[in-house]
Amino acid sequence: MSEKAYAMPNPPTPGRPVIFNADLCTGCNRCVEVCMTDIFIPNPEKGKPPIIIYPEECWYGGVCVDHCPVEGAITMNHPLMQRAHFKRKDTGEHFWV
Repeated sequence: MSEKAYAMPNPPTPGRPVIFNADLCTGCNRCVEVCMTDIFIPNPEKGKPPIIIYPEECWYGGVCVDHCPVEGAITMNHPLMQRAHFKRKDTGEHFWV
């Protein structure tokens, strides 16, 4: 069998559960190993961020972000309806978490 098979991400959907910073990601694939719902597969190119193959299956637990050895290489991107903003009582300032 001389033909190669390539894994491609699913077509774009409204959900982008995580965002990789390609400049910081070392391609260690630790996020692939710890993901509870297996949304990632390792990138065939060494040193590149994993491929998000099942974005809609993410539970937004953040385990991938917590176990990443490089701070800022991967960030959780919660859906708009799950984002909460708060207001400080003393100043009235609105802020996001």
